Amino acid sequence: MNLTGKSAQQTLLYGAFCVAILLVPLFLDDAFLLNKYSRYLVFAMLAVALSLSWGYAGILNLGQATTFGLGSYCMAMALKLGTVPVHTGSDGLPDFMVWNNVTELPWFWAPFHSMAFALMAGILVPAAFAALLGWFMFRGRITGVYAAIITLAAMVVVNLVIIDQQRFTGGFNGITDLAQFEVAGLAFDAYSSSTYYLVAFCLSAVLLLSLAITRSKTGMILQAIRDQEDRVRFFGYDVALYKIFVFAVSAGIAGLAGMLYTIVMEFASPTFLGVPLSLSVVIWVAVGGRQSLLGAAIGALIVTGVQGALSESETFLESWMLIMGGLFVLVVLFLPKGIAGAFEMLAALFLRRSAAKVPSVSQPAGEAITHGEGAS
Repeated sequence: MNLTGKSAQQTLLYGAFCVAILLVPLFLDDAFLLNKYSRYLVFAMLAVALSLSWGYAGILNLGQATTFGLGSYCMAMALKLGTVPVHTGSDGLPDFMVWNNVTELPWFWAPFHSMAFALMAGILVPAAFAALLGWFMFRGRITGVYAAIITLAAMVVVNLVIIDQQRFTGGFNGITDLAQFEVAGLAFDAYSSSTYYLVAFCLSAVLLLSLAITRSKTGMILQAIRDQEDRVRFFGYDVALYKIFVFAVSAGIAGLAGMLYTIVMEFASPTFLGVPLSLSVVIWVAVGGRQSLLGAAIGALIVTGVQGALSESETFLESWMLIMGGLFVLVVLFLPKGIAGAFEMLAALFLRRSAAKVPSVSQPAGEAITHGEGAS
């Protein structure tokens, strides 16, 4: 199969997935399930973000939850300010600030009275944070496990800062009691189909945008950097700049996922910037296939779906984590390229067998008949 045909089939597959997730509300009338599936789609978006940096550029980000949490807090701050007149009635302060004897709204909270600013900040703040961290790492040619450890350490630091600054961030409790997200007069209730469509549309846009990046010249260079970084540098490319770019784009996508998660969950918490979530994202991507954006998304949906089903079951209430760990070990051992790699292998095997059964079209019909008569 030529490259053009393969790309067309890949685009068709991505399009089919996007259409499928957008059709779910037509067959589901349960508000609780819609909310749960919205969460799963947010996790799928987070997995796509990690797949873009890890699978296509070789940057294992163990602190992916950092940018996810920053985006979540940006949205929570805007939605919290939307409740100020109702909950405090004076001073224009969120309730937890009043309880902590804060007398004036902090300067960095003031711009979040504008939802437009919050939407931009939810993407640009995580992207800027990642670009700054990436500048120090990649300009210093830090790669591999060292880069992974630095991202993990940065996440722990940000998490501790948010917990420590309880007066401004809500501390361990996070930011709760939020207003509904509204755009142009349209309210997005966390349990409505409108919120599900919002998340599904954003996931579809992120998938297609990420696919376009991987197919571009930049995407090809990123994959070359992943495989032979020194050789790419030898050809005169600024390897650090390309790494910073994809690291920042991945962070921006994670920030968008964080904002959507706050809308779906109706709160922001320091747990969104925790080690368990970051490691879970790595597992989702590994199970789905880190070199496939769609595979990573499907891996997140499968793992979180199975995890949710097991944790809600009385039979597996105490053993579901052990079962999930065992499944992960089996996938890593027997499917090193994840679910996407297994499907690619089966598709290639099917095509080879189909080609073997079909006579070569390059052979003239008369020649085939002659050979057949000679054989008889």
